[in-house]
Formats: sequence, structure tokens, C-alpha cells
Amino acid sequence: MPNAANYIVIAGSDRAAPLHGARAVGSVPSDERFEVTVRVRRRTMLGSLAANGFHSDQAPTKRKYLTREQYAADHGADPADIAKVEAFAKANGLIVIETSLARRSVFLSGTAGNFAKAFRATIQQHEHDGGTYRGRTGELSVPAELAPIIEGIFGIDNRPVAKPHFQRSKPLQGLRPHAGPAGSFAPPDLAKLYSFPSGLDGSGQCIGIIELGGGYRNVDIGAYFRKLGIPAPQVKTVRVDGATNKPSTSDSDDGEVMLDIEVAAAVAPKALIAVYFAPNTDQGFLDALTMAVHDTTNKPSVISISWGGAEINWTTQAMTSFDQALQTAAALGVTVCCASGDNGSGDGVGDGKEHVDFPASSPFALGCGGTKVIATGTAISSEVVWNESIDSATGGGVSDFFPVPAYQSVTGIPGSANPGGPMGRGVPDVGGDADPATGYQVRVDGQEFVIGGTSAVAPLWAGLIALMNQKLGQPVGFLNPLLYGSLVGKGCFKDITSGSNGAYLAKSGWDPCTGWGSPNGTKLLQALGG
Repeated sequence: MPNAANYIVIAGSDRAAPLHGARAVGSVPSDERFEVTVRVRRRTMLGSLAANGFHSDQAPTKRKYLTREQYAADHGADPADIAKVEAFAKANGLIVIETSLARRSVFLSGTAGNFAKAFRATIQQHEHDGGTYRGRTGELSVPAELAPIIEGIFGIDNRPVAKPHFQRSKPLQGLRPHAGPAGSFAPPDLAKLYSFPSGLDGSGQCIGIIELGGGYRNVDIGAYFRKLGIPAPQVKTVRVDGATNKPSTSDSDDGEVMLDIEVAAAVAPKALIAVYFAPNTDQGFLDALTMAVHDTTNKPSVISISWGGAEINWTTQAMTSFDQALQTAAALGVTVCCASGDNGSGDGVGDGKEHVDFPASSPFALGCGGTKVIATGTAISSEVVWNESIDSATGGGVSDFFPVPAYQSVTGIPGSANPGGPMGRGVPDVGGDADPATGYQVRVDGQEFVIGGTSAVAPLWAGLIALMNQKLGQPVGFLNPLLYGSLVGKGCFKDITSGSNGAYLAKSGWDPCTGWGSPNGTKLLQALGG
């Protein structure tokens, strides 16, 4: 057994402080059992794929994507690396539950005592207003021979890391068609207002949706789509890390789940909707993302994520591993749409500084910001940045963690609004209706609501992308380089030039409130080759 001197700290594993408002109340019992995910390095880097154009300003029809099987064989984990982690785990009394070359993961089960010893972790129980969690502070370490292999360890700390980005407006007395000025919308009405291409239904596509709580009822889905006069979609549950489809009451996270399903499926009703349920921890969230990206059964071509949290609340190892998973999605031709947050430029942190929401801030995510839409008849008469209050406004701004990506280098990303803040990745990339006052008509646990938030924008865009993928016969994949390159000036977006999200103002062209603006789906499809 290696001694402490032979251990090396895992870069980025430092967990600086408890969850806000939480306090340590004692050690976790040494015999408490739980599961941990160990992420290992790629066999070969993805940089060699640049020639295939998956991260270039190249038309989707000219890109060459890897299949999931090709990725696993060429860029997944090295079996020899997996074997070394397995041997280390067994030497420390840990049980190997499963391994995945594609997901570059070794899934372990063991006791708190064994994990603490194996990774030199201090594990304590914490209490906060929302309950309790098993937490750690400080860094994690592994033997020197494993240090180049292991990139992250997730699951020792099971604090909640994300929140759903949706906001309720008011109960409805039955779903109705477009409600006129300042009214709410059924998703198909917004699809028409945004000129989504007609004659397409998402056939042959799969939309993956990641959920970290809540659930859905098929009876609600059936009733909702009957009222819309649209065939009910095929919805499939995928369980991750023991989580389940667990609907409860209409004031729970069920609102997020149903919003995501109903918006995406109303836009693309013939697409398979695969819902990946996972625990709300960094381990659960990451495992759900890698499960969806590498799912060889359902094969989603687009993934919608309506959960997130301010960058400051994530460990470096978590953001790095998520970003790598999103880069892998790009190489596979999978677009990942992420809500940019509902608490303005401060992202709800409350420390007097500005923050962007993660994973929307990853350069490989399609960050989705929010607008307020007013329509007259069948046309938009006004669309401005969504901002009703400090805690009811679109997220957006400048990343403190990710540098400005190459595709944004000539966009005019502003400096951080934080004094001395770095130049970073600008968020979001695109926008869409999010204000709950002009929100989406949905059904949740037998009740009908108007719900808004950038949570609605991610599945709206996911539905549009499914339609475009159907028409093109090939995934549009990683859209960001195109948005900032060849698509500029093609009329693909309605530029939102009025409003702010707190520290940042809307302006002509890209801005850190709604990105390039809301879509003109037909023109976007045409510009992409459809």
C-alpha cells in the first residue's frame, strides 16, 4: 500500500467550502456505503479530429462525425488504465460495479472509511436549510502511478449542484391557442412565431433530456397532446445511478420535467424523447451526460439540459470533465442545449459579483438565454431581454473559468463586469421566449400552468435542431462556430437590442443577454444547407 508521500493531489479536486448556509455536524459513519465514479484519461486526444470539421465553421453536410463505436475504440479509455484503477480499488476494499471505455469511467462501491483511505479524503455530514448531505473539503489524492490516469473522482461529496431553471406564472383554465398580446403560448404557437420549418416532425431523431429530479406521468402527456391536437410522443425513461422517474406534486421538479418533454415534443412530435433521470450531484449530472452522449441504444442527436449552477459552486475537476464530455458530443455530432439561468447576471449567488451558469458556460454547449415576447396575431410585435427582477431575468455574462473560445475571438465579448475579472467565454449563444409572463402553457400532475425560464428555451431549441437534423439527413452538431462565422448576416436571428440582465446590456449583434437573439428557424435551416 503506498504511503502518503507517494500520493499526488488530483488537479482541480479541491472543494473549498460547504454549501452556502451549511455547517458540518460530524463525521460520516465509516461503514456508510455509497458509489463513486472515477474518470480516466482519453486513450488519444480529440485534437486530431480538427480536419473533420466538427469544431470548425464548416457546413454540417461537410462534417465527418465519429460514430459512438469509433469514439469508444479510438478515444475512449485505455483498457490498461482501467485495469490499473480496478486493481487499486480492489486493494482498498472497493467493489468495481462497472467500467465503460466510452464514458472513461470506473464505477465503484464502498464504505466511507474505504473511500476516505483510498483517496485521502475528509468526509463529514452537513446540514443546511434544504436537508443534509455528505460533504468533503480539501483535495483528493491518488498514488503517483495513477495520477496521470485519473482525471476526476465524483460521488464522495453528494451535495446538490444544480437547480432547474424554470419559473411558474399562473394556473390556466384549460389550454388555449395563442392568447394575444402579453399572453402565454402553446409551444406550437411559438414555433410558428419563430418560423420553424414546416412539414417536419422530428421523425428518426432522438431528443435526450437530462433531469436531476421530478418525474412525468404518461396520463398527463396524453392529455396535453390531445388538447394540442398533436400525436403523443414516445417518451422513454433511462435510469442513471439509481435515479427513477418519480412524479409527485405540481409544485415540485415535475414542472421542469414536464416543461422539457412537452416543449420539445410539441415542436418535434415524432422524435423519441429519452429522459435521463439522475441524482442532483456532480456525479449524477456528469454520469447522465456521459450516458446520453454515448447511448448506443437511443442515440440522441440533440440533448437538452435545463439544470445548472453558478461556476463558483463547481469544482475545477467537475467543469473540466463536463467540458470534455461536451467536446466529445461535438465530435459525435450531438448538439447540447443548456439553459443560461434565471437569476440575471448574478446567477443568484448573492455575493455582489457577476456569475455565469454552468454547464451553459462551457464553450462546447449551446447556451440558451431568455426573452420576453409579445405577439399580435401571428407576428411578434415586441421582443426584449427577459428581466422582471433580479431573480426573474435571463442569465448571461462572461465566464470566470473558460477563456474566450476561438469562434468568439472577433465577436466583441465584453470584459467581465467584475473588477479585474478575466476575458472569458461569452454566454449565451442564442435566445428565445423565457419570461413566465409570456411563457409556455404546460400540464403538470393534472394541472395546467404557464411556465417560463431559460429551461423552456433549451428544449425549444432542441426541438428545432431535431427538425433540422431530420431535413438535412445529418446532425447539425456543434453549432457554435457556425453561429459566430458563416451564419452571421444570413437573417437567421431576430436581434434583441433592448433590455439588460443586470450588469450587461443588449446591443446590436451578439450580446451577453440573448446571444445572437431568437431564431428564424426556416432561414437557419436554409443557411445550414436545408
